Amino acid sequence: AIPHPMLLRTAAATVFIAPYLLRRSARAFSTTTTVGIKNKMAPKNPSAIAAAADPHFWLEDVLGQKQLAWVEQKNKECIDAVGDPKETDSYKRIKDILDSKDKIPHAYRIGNDADSQYYNFWQDANHVQGIWRRTTLESYKTKEPKWTTVLDLDALPPPTTDTAKTWVWHGSSLLDEGPNTKVDRALISLSPGGSDADTCREFDLKNERFVDPDENGFALPNPAKTRMSYRSRAEVLVGTDFGMDGSTLTDSGYPRVVKSWKRGTPIEEAVTVFECEQTDIAANMYAYHDRGFVHEFKLRSITFYTSKYFYRPLTVEGIAGTTADEETTPFKEVPIPEDAELGMFADMAMITLRTDYEPPTGISFKTGSLITLPISELMENDWSNAFALFTPTPSISLSSTTECKDYMILKVLEDVKTKLQFWKYDSTNKQWTKQDGGDDAEVPIGEDVAVSSHCRDSSADNALWLWRDGYLVPDSLEKASAEDCCAVTEHIKSKPAMFNADGLCVEQHFATSKDGTRIPYFVMRRKDLVMDGSNPVLLDAYGGFEISLLPGYSAGVGAGWLERGGCKVIANIRGGGEYGPSWHQAALKEKRYKCFEDMEAVAQDLIDSKLTSREKLACIGGSNGGLLVGNLITRPVASSLFGAAVCQVPLLDMKRYSQLLAGASWMGEYGNPDTTDWEFLRKHSPYHLLRHDILGKPELGDDDVLGEPTESNNPDWKCPKTLFTTSTRDDRVHPGHARKMAAALLEEAGPEKAPKVLSYENTEGGHGGAADNSQRAFMWSLTYNFLAKELGLEE
Repeated sequence: AIPHPMLLRTAAATVFIAPYLLRRSARAFSTTTTVGIKNKMAPKNPSAIAAAADPHFWLEDVLGQKQLAWVEQKNKECIDAVGDPKETDSYKRIKDILDSKDKIPHAYRIGNDADSQYYNFWQDANHVQGIWRRTTLESYKTKEPKWTTVLDLDALPPPTTDTAKTWVWHGSSLLDEGPNTKVDRALISLSPGGSDADTCREFDLKNERFVDPDENGFALPNPAKTRMSYRSRAEVLVGTDFGMDGSTLTDSGYPRVVKSWKRGTPIEEAVTVFECEQTDIAANMYAYHDRGFVHEFKLRSITFYTSKYFYRPLTVEGIAGTTADEETTPFKEVPIPEDAELGMFADMAMITLRTDYEPPTGISFKTGSLITLPISELMENDWSNAFALFTPTPSISLSSTTECKDYMILKVLEDVKTKLQFWKYDSTNKQWTKQDGGDDAEVPIGEDVAVSSHCRDSSADNALWLWRDGYLVPDSLEKASAEDCCAVTEHIKSKPAMFNADGLCVEQHFATSKDGTRIPYFVMRRKDLVMDGSNPVLLDAYGGFEISLLPGYSAGVGAGWLERGGCKVIANIRGGGEYGPSWHQAALKEKRYKCFEDMEAVAQDLIDSKLTSREKLACIGGSNGGLLVGNLITRPVASSLFGAAVCQVPLLDMKRYSQLLAGASWMGEYGNPDTTDWEFLRKHSPYHLLRHDILGKPELGDDDVLGEPTESNNPDWKCPKTLFTTSTRDDRVHPGHARKMAAALLEEAGPEKAPKVLSYENTEGGHGGAADNSQRAFMWSLTYNFLAKELGLEE
């Protein structure tokens, strides 16, 4: 999925997602929510000329009666063609897997007292929307832990927002008052139907109930793009759609204004403490305790990859007794490159570089390096004591970091194979020492290892959760310690095999892209298959936002595809983060075509090796990966390499994307279509490649004059058999992209050029495409059943 423009930090006070799933970055300290679906629900009325240039524009009105009737009709046609997934074995298998009680519950301790317990969010057949629950460490270690339900989402009154019927858990943010204090309050974020728009309410962890506004509890009941976190017990910092009229949002639909909201006062009396520019992505302000220090930041997210940080140090007493608007300590801008990411470890700044940097003092540092120095010295722009905890090479990159009380653990990739490095911090001398061990351990091809703090407060101790899994290896969880680099571990839990992997193997290969770059890819296949070109193969990739596709156990892939005889391929193409920022930047903006060429190279390699053939090869991708698939089915070379395609929650109209929902926040990735960037964006816009280049439909020029029909630049083009999936509740990537592309293929290309085009739109689910396990099983079984039918998997 396309990520939020600001990622979550892993400190105790923030909204929580399992820390090992997150990159520690400075966008850090951010948000769980984005634009509410109503804010940009219906498009502006186009001119008559614009409407003639895009006859499918009307489908951008998400909740229009006529539009929803169109969706309903296409859904029916899709089910008629593929069959009802709920009547198939694949649905039952995937649903059973998702609901299985044998899954490892990801649990993390809240509080540092002897009686503190481990909390987990869980969904299964009996808890469709999910429960937040807790247990002791001793119980968690057992095969059947004794859980106490803290919050039951299924017991809540249902939402009343548009098409939403269910609540979707979006995390919790804890009250952290510093060392030796109890954690007894949390802010709970719940989304109606899975959209990025949240409600937020304060929760009493001791009495396990919501704190009513009449009891001076904090509550924002209207779904909106909200980021709210505690500054102290008496104050929260909140950015949202104040007034619900969009006036306090940026062009990207994120909070532009941050206010200090005092307990016991109405939200209308909250005091503005920070504003960013209208054209920025978002404004954020956050304060937190860190190993005896108190930090407060203001953050302007200018683009997806550039930010300005403003910092002031606080004291434990000061933050508890003085509100943000009354605090007199001034903020100062942090002197780091705008594209650098900033985090903290105690009193040390942790800076990740996205370009080479030569500070005014000290040595130069390379793109992808992790630099540390005292924050007090950084604020004086004194880099003389700056030190690189990590420096990349052409084949080695920094994937992520994890912190505990005294250690920083680096997850390092070498040709997409993981190693862990452990660094210990000496607070007395402000020095880091690399520990022996960790990176000596070899992780087999197709497997992965990761660590996370076992506690929501990562500074509590040096204990870690150690996770292992792989494409064919089920998850396992061990308890370990950074103090011995995880050399000695205690087995906690193992997930049983959820599909039959007997006779399967994983291989890593490298294809050579058009410009000579080596592109790694993984293949999951049967050991005894015959290399005669007859094997159904599903090729998956993402290629954007510096997101790496690393090995991981997916029982849905196993049960829905591998067990049935299919092969799965994961391509680590440019645009991702597998080789650091440079790998990402190699396919940025005007260089986007590089990731498409990479996919063509991998597909051709699969065909040349006789693993598969064009008729037996399909591509799949979601969100930014959906843009990738859109290009693959319209590019002259790529469209001739694939027999089928699945395009999930995609971007496809790159002229309109920045005007729809959160699209403006991604211009740092793709470019601005309202500037000269359109010259290269036009070449990467599947909707335009299809309608104007392939089908020769008239195109609206820069002068708003509708041109004449043209000859096709690829008269022999034929669209691979394609399934589009999206969600009505997706308020990150507009469902109009998938709707319009499907309509253009069906109505303008026709069955001669596009022999099979299907579209299915879930009415819930947000950008993830599904809100609960039943919906997830439905969408994935629909996908695999379509592919099995079109690639002849069942033959």
